[in-house]
Amino acid sequence: MNALANRWPTLFLQLLLLAGCGWSLYLFGTNFPYPSPLVKSFLGPHERWPTAQVKEWILSGHMDKGFYDFFMRDPDRQIPPGKNVIAPADGPVAHIIHAPHWTFIDIHLSFWDVHVQRAPITGTVVSVDDAGDQFLKGGVRRDIYTREYGAPVQKIVTIQGALGTVKIRLITSFWTRRIRVWVQPGQHVDKGQRIGRIVFGSIVVLQLPPDIPLGIEPGDRMTAGETIVSTGAKP
Repeated sequence: MNALANRWPTLFLQLLLLAGCGWSLYLFGTNFPYPSPLVKSFLGPHERWPTAQVKEWILSGHMDKGFYDFFMRDPDRQIPPGKNVIAPADGPVAHIIHAPHWTFIDIHLSFWDVHVQRAPITGTVVSVDDAGDQFLKGGVRRDIYTREYGAPVQKIVTIQGALGTVKIRLITSFWTRRIRVWVQPGQHVDKGQRIGRIVFGSIVVLQLPPDIPLGIEPGDRMTAGETIVSTGAKP
């Protein structure tokens, strides 16, 4: 009897280990091919919430709370001083298109970027317009977003400031479909002020007068409210 009693702590520990292993295997199996909750905290955002899984959540309407809280983050930014133009959105520059009357800078946001947009200059909101009639999959090609029809759904915020007129196009897609703009025509905005949010992956286009020189190029990564797009000095 004494020998058996002495073994109970060891047996109990072994049973606990077996139960833990079984629970780990259960979580692995029920979440496969995506990461188990037991390892998510050790992974970076891209690995923790893979693209395919995020798309499944969006389509089903049942969003993972951990990812949703991460996506809705809105960190403070250090706004650079001076009369410069700053990035309105987080993400890499996909295209820079030089047209006769405008320069278009396409910034592509992923599911893991901060999705709050900021004013690139100080000025007055001239208008907030709706445009486009489609929810597109994939990137925006060339200047299709400038068309009234056959273009992705978007809201266009126009701001008049010391450097002239600039436009910020908040473009949605099949995966987003929701654009929130927090400013109104006639409202004064400071450079770096929050002006809106696109929910989930999206594209933001910064539209500048063609005579404003740029200090960026395709492939550069933008941080909304911090990255200087142009010093604002005209040649």
